[in-house]
Amino acid sequence: MSSTSTARWLNRMASDQYCLLHILAFFSYIPIRCSTSHLLLPSRSSLLFKREIQAVIAFSVIAAVKTVRAETWQTVVSDSLFFAKIFLTALALVMDYHLALWYALVFIVIHILTQQPPYEGLGNSIQLTPLQLEALLTEGNTSRFWLVEFRALSTSTCICTSSFFPELSITYSNKNLSFGVVDLGLFPNAAEKFGISLASLNQLPVYILFENGTEVTRFPELDFQGTVFSSSITKKILCEHFELDKHLLDYINGK
Repeated sequence: MSSTSTARWLNRMASDQYCLLHILAFFSYIPIRCSTSHLLLPSRSSLLFKREIQAVIAFSVIAAVKTVRAETWQTVVSDSLFFAKIFLTALALVMDYHLALWYALVFIVIHILTQQPPYEGLGNSIQLTPLQLEALLTEGNTSRFWLVEFRALSTSTCICTSSFFPELSITYSNKNLSFGVVDLGLFPNAAEKFGISLASLNQLPVYILFENGTEVTRFPELDFQGTVFSSSITKKILCEHFELDKHLLDYINGK
């Protein structure tokens, strides 16, 4: 991800309601801590100070590891906020269990009312309705291959992987291979037509490669009973599964 797009995305995150409410919740600990310090027993105050230092060190290590290992900023933010909420609630519990319950309630309300923003760019992929996708696959006068992502941005997995497809489309799209996106959150009735079960939204996203209108392969794969094999999704796994490097090489060689 370029520094410009990263700065733009972080600026949007800072102005987003989801992040703003989390920031307010986290920083509220500072005035609460200062205003109640004189009410705590010396032993409790000393214990709380030690736990604060431990929490800061532990969170810093976890955040650093996640930043290095995660492929997207969406995953970094999601995981960092998750651990930050755990540490803050634990610190509040040391201070007073009523405060811990209030923080737990606040985080539950934020989770219900807001949603982490996904990556907004499409790269060289095309946002499609199910009817548009059917028309493209049926007419056969466009690309020979279509790689389509079926997603629902109401799920955390789809949000955390929302930048994969646009980035892959920028690298691998050509006259023979096109990329499309269908939002099953907007068109849930189209899921069954493409063999996707919405019984559990955690199965999304699903990626299907079509050749001349016929499905060639998909990821995650289905077993003979139609059950989805759960697997972590990374750009490397998608490249290997759909042989994107081979498609690009074939295009370069004029095949």
